[in-house]
Amino acid sequence: MRTLRFLLQKEFRQVFRDKNLLRQILMVPIIQLLIFPWAANYEVKNISLAIVDHDHSSYSEKFISKIFSSGYFIHSDYTSSFKDAYQLIERDKADIAIEIPQGFEKNLVRENQQKIFLAVNAINGVKAIVGTGYLASIITDYNSQIRAEWVQADRFNAAPAIEITSSNWFNPLLNYKMFMVPGILAFLVTLIGGIMCSLNIVREKEIGTIEQINVTPIRKQYFILGKLLPFWIMATFVFTLGLLISRFAYGIIPQGSIVLLYAFLSVYLFAVLGMGLLISTYSDTQQQAMSISFFFIMVFNLLSGLYTPIESMPAWAKVITDFNPLRYFIEVMRMVVLKGSSFHDVSHHFLVIFLMAVVLNTWAILNYRKTT
Repeated sequence: MRTLRFLLQKEFRQVFRDKNLLRQILMVPIIQLLIFPWAANYEVKNISLAIVDHDHSSYSEKFISKIFSSGYFIHSDYTSSFKDAYQLIERDKADIAIEIPQGFEKNLVRENQQKIFLAVNAINGVKAIVGTGYLASIITDYNSQIRAEWVQADRFNAAPAIEITSSNWFNPLLNYKMFMVPGILAFLVTLIGGIMCSLNIVREKEIGTIEQINVTPIRKQYFILGKLLPFWIMATFVFTLGLLISRFAYGIIPQGSIVLLYAFLSVYLFAVLGMGLLISTYSDTQQQAMSISFFFIMVFNLLSGLYTPIESMPAWAKVITDFNPLRYFIEVMRMVVLKGSSFHDVSHHFLVIFLMAVVLNTWAILNYRKTT
């Protein structure tokens, strides 16, 4: 233990001497946690709309007013022809063009039906699908409003109808920050463990101090622990800051046990730090270590379920997510923070991450060879 204590003193002194590294570890995650949740969201707003109104009737005006009053659409331009509206889409000045035909009000009154043409810019598929869904909902509501005005009350109420009442569990207000912030915090902790730790041993190689350590009687188990524990402590500190920011900046209070979160974090960090140390044992330069770490971090991020539900991924991608540690941490964060899940609910996640930690750290210890 005395040997380990001296190694930890050495590592902390190196970290605190490097002011840039200290800023990257402490300040960058805090700034990212304050910015990312406002940009990484599932809400689609400010959909630019081009209107082609050939009817200019009271019904078409009410319809257009109802669209813009929803708050999801902004006015791009009123055009006299669909050709002009289509040119706005081609120049990316409009996302959707609506053409209201002549006789819109007359056909609704006399024929009880009327078609409206929608042209959607589908370069951004998500924006196209969501924008079309918004318009479909608005048109359905507009139809119901017209029907309620035309049909007599007693005849209208006599028709059978199914009434739907929904209840949103765990996130009643459907606030996307409640869903995104825990996942982003898990990702930022992974960045510290995966990238910063992977540069540690490689830095010793580049400055030449690794040769001085290799000729000492220090066992490589103690050497690996000395490299791992400082970043484990700093990542835990960053996680604590992240929870405080979540509480005071976003109003997110974990519904489950804080102790359970820290218990899983402790095991998770050993797995991620073990991966970083393993990368550093295979790398000769910091550039190599950074490239390899960045590759794995990007794969972990995109296949973690942070932005895309794992259930929507193809079968081969689901198999990869089974070996993705970030996937399990994000799931545990959301389960404990939002649902108040207990240890029994996340016991499988504990087991998987514990096995990953054992395998990665054992591999790192075996792969590191002292040379004289």
